[in-house]
Amino acid sequence: MIKLGIIDDNTFLLKAVKEKLSFFDDFSIKFTAVNGVDLLAKLEQSHNVDLLLMDIEMPGMNGIEATEIVKQKYPQIKVIMLTVLDNDENIFKSIKAGADGYLLKEVNPKDLRQGILDTMGGGATMTPSIALKTLRLFRNPIDFDTVPDPEAVKLTTREIEVLEQLSKGLKYNLIADNLFLSVGTVRKHIENIYTKLQVHNKLEAIQKAKNNNLI
Repeated sequence: MIKLGIIDDNTFLLKAVKEKLSFFDDFSIKFTAVNGVDLLAKLEQSHNVDLLLMDIEMPGMNGIEATEIVKQKYPQIKVIMLTVLDNDENIFKSIKAGADGYLLKEVNPKDLRQGILDTMGGGATMTPSIALKTLRLFRNPIDFDTVPDPEAVKLTTREIEVLEQLSKGLKYNLIADNLFLSVGTVRKHIENIYTKLQVHNKLEAIQKAKNNNLI
């Protein structure tokens, strides 16, 4: 029986992970935690756990910070990052922090189970798209610790307006109506935003914009 801990601040996604694991009888969920601080407090009480499924974006202490501390204090505990974020910086920093694997939350129950078993067997499980990104990072290393050039993440006023609307969860047609633009123009602005911020999806764009105080 493999003893697991699940760390995620989103109760809906936490429940989804539990449901995926419920198909199998070789796992026991010892505890759940809502962020890194909560996790470390629970490990202080009892670190009788084999593997942690760790979200990245959490308030208080994120999953990457928590992984680094867990690996220092409890090196025997395996950690798989289980997240919706697949941007290069998170992958790189997770591996650097000591993560044993990196899976996207869209993973199906069978692959999640196999990933846990592989990790417990000494392997390093990764969603195929993450593995490709990791290989690319090793071939072309990026220094994520350098301070970004503010000019590199500068958006126009209109692009910021579009991104603010996007961050509210609005669809392209509603953004177009609100800003008196065509849907095609909104789509073009979003393409430009992704290019300037060097991101691949809405979640990454919003997070990076917030990190750079653009929205």
